[in-house]
Amino acid sequence: MGGPPQAEVQVHRIGNEGEPLVIIDHFSGQVDRLRAMGAAAQYDEGGAAYPGVRAPADASYLDIRRELMMKLVQDVFGVRQSIGCQVSAFSLVTVAEAELSPVQRIPHYDAPDPGVIAVMHYLDGPESGGTAFYRHKATGFEAITPEREDAYEQAVAREMSEKGEPLAHYHYGDSDRYEMIAAVEARPDRMALYRGRLLHSGIIPDASKLSSDPSQGRLTVNMFLRGS
Repeated sequence: MGGPPQAEVQVHRIGNEGEPLVIIDHFSGQVDRLRAMGAAAQYDEGGAAYPGVRAPADASYLDIRRELMMKLVQDVFGVRQSIGCQVSAFSLVTVAEAELSPVQRIPHYDAPDPGVIAVMHYLDGPESGGTAFYRHKATGFEAITPEREDAYEQAVAREMSEKGEPLAHYHYGDSDRYEMIAAVEARPDRMALYRGRLLHSGIIPDASKLSSDPSQGRLTVNMFLRGS
């Protein structure tokens, strides 16, 4: 049994702030196995901010590319001492657009901590969308750092009060509040890595096709690494 195929790595600097975005194609060579694991998993609600359900995922398959991952987190994200996986989950976007809460209709950030690296492992093709990254027009912020968090949250609350709730749909592209600065197209076995402080949103091409069935729905593996 051979190893995984040759990985193809792209490193981008996006937006005005030059935050890193890493794309790795042919990451694992195990898409069918991962999809089977996702199909057998037990899902629960993903939390107030996530529009879907999640199930624990074994992150040990990252060891397939351990040397590559360590090099990237050190050279690109500046991790010098240690790196660990805090969260690993199979994720399915399931919420109908009409049922989205106001905060689920706009881009979000995962954590202001610069040591948090988000990992998105796509298991489906372009028809499932991808991930887009944004600049908040009112503040100019692309990344929500600890120093910016209060100002950003206040600006969003002010927009909700003055402009009303955003339209009930999954955010994609430019709007009166956000400008899209980059996007990653989903491909089977493509992985994207970026700091969790970046404003981003999943790309949902056709919300009518969302499903809670892992064999039919938008199945991804989402992880959060914490480095120092």
